Amino acid sequence: MKQYWKTGEPLVMLTGAALAVILVMTLTLVGVVLTNGLGYFWPSHLVRLELKDGSTALGQIMKREKNPLTGEHRLQLKVSNRDLYGQDFRWIDEKDVTGRSLPKDALLLERREHGNFAGFLSGLSVDGLKVDQATSPLEKLKLARAAIEERQPHLDNIRKKMMTLNQQAESMRLKLLKLEYRNREQHAAEIARLTATREQVLAEFNVLNGQATTAQAEIGGFTAQFKDVSGGAKDIPLVDIMRILAPNDMSIPAKMLAYASRVKELLLDEPRESNTEGGLFPAIFGTVMMVLVMSFFSLPFGVIAAIYLREYARDGLMTRMVRIAVNNLAGVPSIVYGVFGLGFFVYGIGGSIDAIFFPERLPTPTFGTGGILWSSLTLALLTVPVVIVATEESLASIPRGLREGSLALGATKFQTLTRVLLPMATPGIMTGLILSMARAVGEVAPLMVVGVVKLAPSLPFDTTFPFFHMDRKFMHLGFHIYDVGFQSPNVEAAKPMVYITTLLLLGIVIVASSMAIYFRTRMRKRYTSSHF
Repeated sequence: MKQYWKTGEPLVMLTGAALAVILVMTLTLVGVVLTNGLGYFWPSHLVRLELKDGSTALGQIMKREKNPLTGEHRLQLKVSNRDLYGQDFRWIDEKDVTGRSLPKDALLLERREHGNFAGFLSGLSVDGLKVDQATSPLEKLKLARAAIEERQPHLDNIRKKMMTLNQQAESMRLKLLKLEYRNREQHAAEIARLTATREQVLAEFNVLNGQATTAQAEIGGFTAQFKDVSGGAKDIPLVDIMRILAPNDMSIPAKMLAYASRVKELLLDEPRESNTEGGLFPAIFGTVMMVLVMSFFSLPFGVIAAIYLREYARDGLMTRMVRIAVNNLAGVPSIVYGVFGLGFFVYGIGGSIDAIFFPERLPTPTFGTGGILWSSLTLALLTVPVVIVATEESLASIPRGLREGSLALGATKFQTLTRVLLPMATPGIMTGLILSMARAVGEVAPLMVVGVVKLAPSLPFDTTFPFFHMDRKFMHLGFHIYDVGFQSPNVEAAKPMVYITTLLLLGIVIVASSMAIYFRTRMRKRYTSSHF
């Protein structure tokens, strides 16, 4: 037995078993996220349940489980109609169900507000819309909704012009503040000109605002009348309807098209209903941009620090203390970095920038408040120890003979570093980058302190000069999970969005890591030691 343990086979088996357990746990986690996330978009049947007490219920069956109080099985029914019932879900014991049916005329409406509506179409108020060619009430409803969508671009165009004018007026207001702060008397003529121009812009804005109100009232006057399964009436403006589905009368291809449409909305649209519905594009964009800006700062500084520690610093007490400090920094709680970023970057550097470059705007801060720049720098500080350790270990693993051979051939130390050592250490540097990105994407606590918000009205990057607005706050998928999962007033309705956001976050990590691993593999093949 002692000889058997000395061979190391038991340790190999234990290592393999541990790896298998980790893989099973990871696959289980991913499977749970996929199952609960991807199934949310599928238009499942609207089931009509007849109960013992003579009442009826209509909705989508979400799950079936045992009642912890009675031991009987019960159904979770998503009844929707939050504005009528005050709730989205209802638990019904199976023993109370006397009949089930799938009414073909049952409709599921996705609305801009108040969640979905499940019921039946009872009438239309669409005078002025071309729906005469329709042969059924449902077709008339869809044609009327399409006609409303055709009028929507006109309203959107007016709103875009209003946004442009609002940006121009804000820019002029800031210029006026700057001129008045410097010397109002010396710039009186320029102030008068800018004031007159700004008033003209605001007048145009007010005219467009009136046109937008009129256009909104025109398209908001077309309504559809619905009734729920118990006969309650509800008038819904067509402009508030995002999507019309008849899941009990849809073929598989039609359901697949509806599924693809909802996925497209998720990836390209903005959130609505307190982030529990709609798209996640601002959060996806903010997450990716923050990681890119963070990598732009952490990778160069981490590599330079590692090169100095390994190749130039003398092996003394100070160097050993720095290495110990770097290793310890990797274990500091992330919220500590957030507090440091708030004090040093936001209040320290940001406040100084405001005092020097934007004094006329004070006390309203410009850079002296949370933003994507300070969030990226805070996470760069959090992840730079990982890059330093990975780079230093990669440089240390290069055989000493390669250094000596390069120097013996007449190369300087800098040439040896740039042409021999760094190319060979690149795979290790990429490993540090992968680990730093994977950690930074999932961090939420420091971001809550230095820049992330529940809903950002403007992206950090747009077509307005200077294009990159590093002072703006942003949305993040990790914070979105926290906000929807723990701060939403309707947790059960928000649960699918939590899984979907988690799936997107995992996807971003996998895609970014896969690209880095691909480049690392190519560099490893190119700069293997056998080539020297």
